[in-house]
Amino acid sequence: MQNEKLERIKYLTDILNRAARAYYAEDREIMSNQEYDTLYDELQSLEQETGLILANSPTVRVGYEAVEELPKERHETPMLSLGKTKSREELREWLQGNPAVLSWKLDGLTVVLTYYDGKLAKAVTRGNGEIGEVVTNNARTFRNIPLTIPFTGELVLRGEAVITYSDFERMNSEFEAEEAKYKNPRNLCSGSVRQLNSEITAQRNVRFYAFSLVSAAGRDFHNSRQEQFDFLQEQGFEVVEHYMVTEENILDSIEFFEKKIENYDVPSDGLVLTYEDIAYGQSLGRTAKFPRHSIAFKWADELRETTLKEIEWSASRTGLINPVAIFEPVELEGTTVSRAAVHNISILRGLKLGIGDRITVYKANMIIPQIAENLTCSGTVEIPETCPVCGGATEIRQANEVQSLYCTNEKCAAKRIKAFTLFVSRDAMNIEGLSEATLEKFVDMGFIHEYADLYHLDGHREQIVEMEGFGEKSYQNLQDSINTSRNTTLPRVIYGLGIANIGVANAKMLCRHFSYDMEQLRNADVETLSAIEGIGEVIASAFVEYMQDDDNLQKIEHLMAELQVETPVVEEGSQTMSGLSFVITGSLNHFANRSDLKDIIESKGGKVTGSVTSKTTALINNDITSNSSKNKKAKELGVPILSEEDFLAEYSIDSTEERKL
Repeated sequence: MQNEKLERIKYLTDILNRAARAYYAEDREIMSNQEYDTLYDELQSLEQETGLILANSPTVRVGYEAVEELPKERHETPMLSLGKTKSREELREWLQGNPAVLSWKLDGLTVVLTYYDGKLAKAVTRGNGEIGEVVTNNARTFRNIPLTIPFTGELVLRGEAVITYSDFERMNSEFEAEEAKYKNPRNLCSGSVRQLNSEITAQRNVRFYAFSLVSAAGRDFHNSRQEQFDFLQEQGFEVVEHYMVTEENILDSIEFFEKKIENYDVPSDGLVLTYEDIAYGQSLGRTAKFPRHSIAFKWADELRETTLKEIEWSASRTGLINPVAIFEPVELEGTTVSRAAVHNISILRGLKLGIGDRITVYKANMIIPQIAENLTCSGTVEIPETCPVCGGATEIRQANEVQSLYCTNEKCAAKRIKAFTLFVSRDAMNIEGLSEATLEKFVDMGFIHEYADLYHLDGHREQIVEMEGFGEKSYQNLQDSINTSRNTTLPRVIYGLGIANIGVANAKMLCRHFSYDMEQLRNADVETLSAIEGIGEVIASAFVEYMQDDDNLQKIEHLMAELQVETPVVEEGSQTMSGLSFVITGSLNHFANRSDLKDIIESKGGKVTGSVTSKTTALINNDITSNSSKNKKAKELGVPILSEEDFLAEYSIDSTEERKL
């Protein structure tokens, strides 16, 4: 029996460490938070029972090793995890009659900031608690971080870098392929903060909320945590929402947070309770892993038991087939839910799912439906050997210990429907009247097999007019939009082809580099493409692979025969903005919209980004005196703020120029 327990300890230590590596160092998940907590508690219990704690046990190690790509630095003060509870009464008892500060436990990436002489000098991630990654340049792009502060002594503080749910949804909506989407804001934030290119970080709207003051040279806080929070706010930091609590009001305060989290835009996975009396908290010391001055409260997820009805297999444009659990509807956190993403084959098998199984479901952070546990564990769900859309063969592919299912049929209808959806989208060929549902009908009826077929739908006029939702007028509107799209630009075509990692900006960049010549684009090699700023070897390889495929080349040839592609005339000396970077905000007077101005800037070799950074040449804003976040950032960094008129005059631009792209 003892040997079985020891083997179980070894297994739990290994699987929890692998989960921690995936979560902290690789920005992905191989198990849910609830599953991790359950296994962690089991390991801790076994260690206490047997007296065996392995050297690499997650109960004595904090976080995971920092990745190799960023410089590392040792923290002056180790960053420990917090002990946790899900019991409100236990949290109340923990106070032992002492007042404390109750605040959000935000779900992002912990960062330590150091200021010298009132200026941000250093930013380091939590890493493994002792050694973190230096991300100073990236931290300078956080939306709400002060680069200079009134206090001129050495200041060290800790806080959480986060991406709000609204920003997360907006950024995820920009990805066409399902597998390209981030699973949650925490993963997106972690990847954003640890970027090698700070410009990418700047585009991600990362925010920083201070939650702890480490030190402030020469400053007396009269032994009060609340005074430390007040001081940080006075320096310009946004701090986590917090309230002073006692045994009398802590339960009401927890209820307040619980109600607020339902609509709270900042990701949070619980609360933190810290003694107000700093000296008292420090006098309690620490365990091997936890300080005793604070404790974390994790929400006890509302669980509902239900029955698994089926597994739906959802195919994407790139062939990835994701399992989705469909179960008897239940009420969770005030809404009715009946489905939950299972994400991949590894998680599906780990849950041992079977049709008819009794399962428990919850909402992760009270928002995202998840399966908590399978009470039956029949494991009878069969992995489909054929694609649910096209019937082609499937295969399981493994990457970083995670298994996923893919359709191997390059002509899969799901791939084609998703591909056609991108092709007709606004930034591509901009064909109105072709929803994904309509495209699916056209594919099923054999009207379209490749992009060029969209320009011959007139051959199916009678059938289309008789289709539900159509009629003579709708058909004519569709034809008018299709014919309008024949006059287009090469960047729109390249983006519309759906080549992996080629977005709107990259498509424009490639076309400009090769003087809008499709032949040059077709024949470009990886080395040439990789040398283009912003492309890199991964994108270059995908582009070359696409262009070397005979079937793709044939489809491109058929498509180009249907189009009139405008070639911008790049006159000698016209690239007057080469190397310059601009940000556009607010309403415009001389241009119909920001896209028109952006196109002219790009036609002159310039670049338009979404966030003001130290590399920004100028912020274009007609309201120069506004207190907008972009104006504040520009002033902090010394970036010029130009009105539209000033910009046009300084760069000799005629606002009546036609759009070039």
